[in-house]
Amino acid sequence: MTLDELQPGISCKMTGLTASGALGQRLMDLGFYPGAAIAIVRNAPLVDPVELHLDGYHVSLRHNEARHIEVEIR
Repeated sequence: MTLDELQPGISCKMTGLTASGALGQRLMDLGFYPGAAIAIVRNAPLVDPVELHLDGYHVSLRHNEARHIEVEIR
């Protein structure tokens, strides 16, 4: 399952990252690593971006970026 498929209010744990290159590096720099705790806070009114609570801080990603983050629901 990928992060873009989840609805607000769901908590999950990151299991993998399929992005490579600059996007993969950016996501890792933001704190997306296997085992990271992620909670979906909300989607913007026009769907993009999605706001996440990641290890104590808030991050916003586009759905096409969130599609590269593999998760499992806790």
